[in-house]
Amino acid sequence: MENIEVEQSTKRLIDSLKQACGSKGLGNDGSEYKIIVQMFLYKYFNDKFGYEVKKINHPLAERLRKADKWDAEYDTFSEDDAQDLFDYLPSGTPRLLPRHTLAHLFNAQQQASFGDLLDGTMVEIATINEDIFSMATVSNNKIRIFEPISRLIPDKAESDEFAASLVKYLADPKNNFEAIFEQKYDFFSTMFEYLIKDYNKDGGGKYAEYYTPKSIAAIMARMLVGDDEDLRSVSCYDPSAGSGTLLMALAHQIGEERCSIYSQDISQKSSAMLRLNLILNNLVPSIQNIVQGNTLLNPAHREPDGTPKKFDFIISNPPFKLDFPDERDKIAADKLRFWAGVPNAPKEINPDKPSMKIFLCFIQHMLYSLKANGRGAIVVPTGFITASQSIEQKILKHIVDDHIIFGCVSMPSNVFATTGTNVSVLFFDKRAKHDKVILIDASKLGEDYKDGNNQRHRLSADDINLIVDTFRKQEAVEDFSVLASFDEIKEKKYSLSAGQYFDVKIEYQDITEDEFNSRMTAFKNTFAEQLAESQRLGDEIMKQLNSLKFEK
Repeated sequence: MENIEVEQSTKRLIDSLKQACGSKGLGNDGSEYKIIVQMFLYKYFNDKFGYEVKKINHPLAERLRKADKWDAEYDTFSEDDAQDLFDYLPSGTPRLLPRHTLAHLFNAQQQASFGDLLDGTMVEIATINEDIFSMATVSNNKIRIFEPISRLIPDKAESDEFAASLVKYLADPKNNFEAIFEQKYDFFSTMFEYLIKDYNKDGGGKYAEYYTPKSIAAIMARMLVGDDEDLRSVSCYDPSAGSGTLLMALAHQIGEERCSIYSQDISQKSSAMLRLNLILNNLVPSIQNIVQGNTLLNPAHREPDGTPKKFDFIISNPPFKLDFPDERDKIAADKLRFWAGVPNAPKEINPDKPSMKIFLCFIQHMLYSLKANGRGAIVVPTGFITASQSIEQKILKHIVDDHIIFGCVSMPSNVFATTGTNVSVLFFDKRAKHDKVILIDASKLGEDYKDGNNQRHRLSADDINLIVDTFRKQEAVEDFSVLASFDEIKEKKYSLSAGQYFDVKIEYQDITEDEFNSRMTAFKNTFAEQLAESQRLGDEIMKQLNSLKFEK
């Protein structure tokens, strides 16, 4: 199956599931995205299990390979037969009993209380796969992969009908994904861009779940990792992971088999989306490292002795502003992580206009969480790179004085779908092996386009390659990039803005003495005429003022 067919099939399935939700009054409801994602993932589990189980070298698997329909044949297996096959499945593969397959459910649609049957199936699949696909909260409570959904419709008959319609769409033969698992098709990208970003279109609500464009994610990963490094068993961390776009780009750049993913995010919705992202990108073993909770207040990843874990790579696009007055003093009490300080809480909270610069806390947390030879990249408001306020200046001085910063790229306006704020990306390297910092002004690159009623901006493949190549080669390009020494940056009051280091160019033109005298005479004559006109206008204004008389 070609990628274009898979994409069309994925979108067709999503549209069908949305139609089923809409017909029961759940269209654009807060539960709609959960239903669609869960049912899509169940379909993925079904096809992935069928794909993997038929590859096993076992007589039972041979029966499945020879059958016209593997799932119909599997439905004749006993539970012990299934458990026997489970032992041969690759790690990270979902385990399904015969009664859990899509074919089994499809054939049971006319059964009474079908909604309960679907819910029970989801709960059973989640239970037997708990050790593989469950993620945790800060309190170490497990969040399972599936939960009941038919009960979202109170009317029993309507609930059964809704469950049957969902299964019917999933079982459509045109929506079989087995054939493309060898190609490692990026399901998540298609799903997210077609569906999930619609639920984040207002900026993700209270917790600012930013969607990082893939172009920015690719730039950050390529510049942070490079292509030639022989990396093995490295840890990659995002303290405000969202749906995991940055972590996926980083893992792909390093190699999924050579890294472990760690994340934390306060949003349960974002954490669930990240789990889906890991499943669809062959990073299932890292699901155990997803934690839902407040990173700044309670960083969850720790060493066996209880100390906060340090990481090889950290990459992040944190929320820029978010008011957290209730937690502010508790966070500020951690002087080891937040040595530069924590923003003061506003006297009055405006939910629509948060004012606390929470990204300053995430920068400090990142720097603290990097290993001694670690590297990191973080998205910040461009205003930060020239800031002179107390906390900002302390951070800038630290990363410059200790030679931690090794690059800064200022991006075009509106390149992020969820914020119009101008952004820059900072690159850290604690190995302190650089004697200069490359500063790039990419603000003039890219093109405008319409996203609905919104004006957006995007970078082309050539723009991305220009930024990455210039960065890696450490090249100074006129009006685009500059290599600044740490002493030069200090002289510029720790500014990381490339524009402040560009040479001011004055164009000179050779002329003769006669040409010079002629031009000077013309300038003098013009100036004399302008002075005379100014005098005339002044006399006229005075004359008019003198003619004015007071009248009762």
